[in-house]
Amino acid sequence: MNFALRPPSAGSSGPGAGRGATMENLEKQLICPVCLEMFSKPVVILPCQHNLCRKCANDIFQSANPLWQSRGSTSMTSSGARFRCPSCRHEVMLDRHGVYGLQRNLLVENILDIYRQQESSRLVNIKPEQQQHQLLCEEHQDEKINIYCLSCETPTCSMCKVFGKHRDCDVAPLSSVYMRQKTDLSDGIAILVASNDHVQAVITQMEEICCTVEENGQRRREELIDRLDSLVAVLEERKQELVGLITKEQDDKLKRVRSLIGRHSDQLEAAVTLVESAIQSIEEPHMPLFIQSANVILEKMAVTARASNMERPELGFEDMSHFVIDTDDLADMLRNIDFSSGTHRGVGDDGEEDPEEVLRKCGTETEVEVYHNPLDKNPQQ
Repeated sequence: MNFALRPPSAGSSGPGAGRGATMENLEKQLICPVCLEMFSKPVVILPCQHNLCRKCANDIFQSANPLWQSRGSTSMTSSGARFRCPSCRHEVMLDRHGVYGLQRNLLVENILDIYRQQESSRLVNIKPEQQQHQLLCEEHQDEKINIYCLSCETPTCSMCKVFGKHRDCDVAPLSSVYMRQKTDLSDGIAILVASNDHVQAVITQMEEICCTVEENGQRRREELIDRLDSLVAVLEERKQELVGLITKEQDDKLKRVRSLIGRHSDQLEAAVTLVESAIQSIEEPHMPLFIQSANVILEKMAVTARASNMERPELGFEDMSHFVIDTDDLADMLRNIDFSSGTHRGVGDDGEEDPEEVLRKCGTETEVEVYHNPLDKNPQQ
């Protein structure tokens, strides 16, 4: 369908034309961003300083808060309802009165009244030919576009329905289609605004989930590090204890053997001295003196012979192979440490087994058997 916008006649030029442009600019400032028409009273002002028809604000609010009770209901929610400004997306918090608690913009309402009065006066004074500023059919000269072809989905004129290509089509008054589509568009805007609010709420919730996940992960990492550090500390403490046992037995054995070495060294030194004395006695040329010294030396030799039964460590005294622990099971257990849940003994509130409890369990299975020397008079208990 072809149609054209016919310009007004030349009579519209002059000062009146400038005044009309001013009124048109003013009208643009008085358009509701939801219904796309001039504000209808009462007009409410949002905290972000944007204005809405109260009816449009209520439609948006009801779409964003479907569980909100109607005004005047005895079970009306106390607080916490909200919606977003369709112009700047600023979040508007409402009290228990809902949109009826928003402040009316009396200035805009006064401007609306003045504008409508001025527009009515202008339309009364305007020439009839100047009011023909509308769409006209290009196929039928001077025919107004006043109907809508439902079959072809295009505006057309009455002549096209009676004589033209739309005579077999279903048509409807252009004004009714205009109002219906404007209503549908306003409803779509409200639904879209409510959907945007829902998406924003979901995004906010997921951002909070991200923060919670980061906090929980950091806390669990710190707990894991603390537990493993305590496990390492228990292992280090046990290592020092076992190393101490080995060192003590080593020192005891060395002390005993060195004591025997010292005793036998003294005996050896005395025997050497006795041999030297015997050699000197043999060289004595005087028989009385020789016999006298020989008797003394022989007695000393007899005493030395009786003490010649040397005490020595028993066979295998130096062996320390009994200091052996089997750590295979413990190593496997440590390698298999994993996250788990439970409330049994030795398991913390977060499901992890207490490291000290693990060491206590393993320690009962890896006790060190200490070998005690039978010659030691004070064996370790």
